[in-house]
Amino acid sequence: MNASVAPPAFETLRISAPAEHIALVTLARPQAMNALNTQMGRDLVTFFEAVALDAAGLRCIVLTGEGERAFCAGGDLKERRGMSDEAWQRQHVVFERMVRALLDCPVPVIGAVNGAAYGGGCEIAACCDFLYAAEHARFAQSEVTLGIMPGGGGTQTIARAIGERRAKELILTGQPFSASEAAQWGLVNAVLPQGELLPAALATATTIANNAPISVRQAKQSIHRGLQMALRDGLTFEIEAYARMVPTQDRHEGVTAFNEKRPPRFIGK
Repeated sequence: MNASVAPPAFETLRISAPAEHIALVTLARPQAMNALNTQMGRDLVTFFEAVALDAAGLRCIVLTGEGERAFCAGGDLKERRGMSDEAWQRQHVVFERMVRALLDCPVPVIGAVNGAAYGGGCEIAACCDFLYAAEHARFAQSEVTLGIMPGGGGTQTIARAIGERRAKELILTGQPFSASEAAQWGLVNAVLPQGELLPAALATATTIANNAPISVRQAKQSIHRGLQMALRDGLTFEIEAYARMVPTQDRHEGVTAFNEKRPPRFIGK
């Protein structure tokens, strides 16, 4: 995304381009603590599937919530009040598609968790490639306290991030946990004061965006898919991903720039 190009408008998201090749996506329902309703699910599907179809120069995404209270408070239970079983299931299909769109995003997604990330909000965060969190942020997979269970990937992404036993404890109790605990257990990469959260996430996004975009995407895919394979299969996948780099202009540029002692100028080709 070029900073000079006007980003698309969404009802529940604010999309901005704080720097060249970087998109800042803000969950924007502050009156409802950025709770996930059907429209937000649809908006996230639309945005992330569009990136998958054509990244248009986009090299990194930062995902955060509006305000300081909440990243995303989870599914909007006011919208769901009185919802029929059939309508609930139709809505959940949107959320299932949303999870896949987030996980399948070809460019890196950094989560900047600015407040509460409960239920579906915790699951959205866990779909990011990695997370930074504000010191006051809190997390919970509280679905079992409502007669349901995580259905937005939480039983899979959380367990992969923090391990089976810890995930079982958190999901089966539904108890909240702090940003520092999330960092200790491996769900969060760094805990920062609120005022430093977004600048830190954008600084990391800038570092990523300055690297060769094809290399970054192939490395992201190799890590994510490889962890779902046996080691030997993962190694094979990695070599296939690596081979994609060899004939690229960026590979030639990277080596040339190193030898000429100058910053490389990567173009994504």
